[in-house]
Amino acid sequence: MNGAESLVRTLVAGDVTVAFTNPGTSEMHFVAALDRVDGMRCVLCLHETVTTGAADGYWRMTNKPASTLLHLGPGLGNALANLHNLKRARSGVVNIVGEHATYHREFDAPLTSDIEGIAGTMSHWVKTSMSAKDVAADGAEAINVAMQAPGQIATLILPADTAWTEGTGPAKTAPVAAPAKVSEDAVEAAARAIEAGGKPLIVMGTWAVREKPMVHAAKIVAKTGAQIRAEGSNGRIERGVGRMALERVPYPVDVALAATKGVTHLILVGAKAPVAFFAYPNKPSILYPPEAEVVTLATPGEDAEDALARLAERLGADKATPVLNTPKRPDLPTGALNQDSIAAVLGHLLPENAIVTDESVTTGRNFFKDTHGAAPHDWLSLTGGAIGEGLPLAVGAAVACPDRKVVALQADGSGMYSLQALWTMARERLDVTVCIWANRTYAILKGELANVGAENPGRKAHDMLSLGDPNLDWVKLAGGMGVEATRVDTAEGFADAFAAANRRKGPFLIEVLL
Repeated sequence: MNGAESLVRTLVAGDVTVAFTNPGTSEMHFVAALDRVDGMRCVLCLHETVTTGAADGYWRMTNKPASTLLHLGPGLGNALANLHNLKRARSGVVNIVGEHATYHREFDAPLTSDIEGIAGTMSHWVKTSMSAKDVAADGAEAINVAMQAPGQIATLILPADTAWTEGTGPAKTAPVAAPAKVSEDAVEAAARAIEAGGKPLIVMGTWAVREKPMVHAAKIVAKTGAQIRAEGSNGRIERGVGRMALERVPYPVDVALAATKGVTHLILVGAKAPVAFFAYPNKPSILYPPEAEVVTLATPGEDAEDALARLAERLGADKATPVLNTPKRPDLPTGALNQDSIAAVLGHLLPENAIVTDESVTTGRNFFKDTHGAAPHDWLSLTGGAIGEGLPLAVGAAVACPDRKVVALQADGSGMYSLQALWTMARERLDVTVCIWANRTYAILKGELANVGAENPGRKAHDMLSLGDPNLDWVKLAGGMGVEATRVDTAEGFADAFAAANRRKGPFLIEVLL
């Protein structure tokens, strides 16, 4: 058994059973080992950014890591943007990165690079296996690191000769540690902040925005009247009927400041204190009053459900009746397509138990208000702000949950960053309805141009923000990737196409002209 097969068997034994791959020459022995080992599903991606985005979606739905397989430093470099998003989502992954044979590096071949340096920018753990005898144990350590709460990035670099040389056989992983319980002091500090008589705001993130923790949070709100919001971007919120109507911290600075005006205490549950995405002239960086006291009930890696349950008990809220969403679907709209009519279609027709991957950027900022009363669903957001993850997220979510419909809400400009994900959807026959918001512009950047106070922007500036001349044709782009598609330009047309796409199995794309 060579080193590569030892590693694949270690991964499978450690419950890493999906690999999102874009291999090259240095990884061929790993590729060959995949045929000799049962239990590993291999998903080919036509660009490395799809591999890490898909691994992120897979973790968010399973709470276990997938593997990526990447070719040397440039392959890892291509994957970094969505590895950044994965890190911001607090997800875990095991990256396997091929490297030149140990004896070949000294010759500085064209693809030689500092892989450890590249990996270190986004990884919690980086290691290069220096011998085939080390590969299995290093793989087991990578799995253990990836599984550390709330999820971590482990990057294992595999020189070609360590893959083809005789190895040791698989290695065992350590038992996964449960998330740590918060201290009594943390619970007491949060309780005192809520009881202080001011205006407390609870900010939720990571595991806190799942259904069970949110029941405890809803009881606390019902008992105390405290405000509550989710982080602006979340890895996975469980939403819809029977769950708490949880709004997010808004993206625009002025809107966020209005939402947090007068807050005296900020209680963080698996979340960070909210800050602006960017700096703007004459505007603050933090999105809450600077005099507010910040109290951490639970860090992202701690047990949010237990912490909220104990806080509810401490506040006498454990017997309170939580206010949860009841069925409430907006009427189907007619006429023009805009943010509101799109939201109404989604709120009315979203399939039960759907998984929504949301990279709507500007178009979707207000989708939450019309989908609180939709059928139960999960909502996966772009967490790190590096555009181009929406379609890969949908790939990973669909691989993780083949029995659930995935709905990808996708801006057209950012969709072009990872268009290749459509091909993987077609090849793997993934059950994804893709909705492209075709406004043919980088709409968010038009707003940002004004927000930063840029003076007298002219044609050159505006041309940099336009996707016209020529217009993108998403129906043809999808067809070229093997995905059936249609184009709509009215609310009625979108409702009909969306309903039909959700009744069928397999990938389908709707280009929504705005």
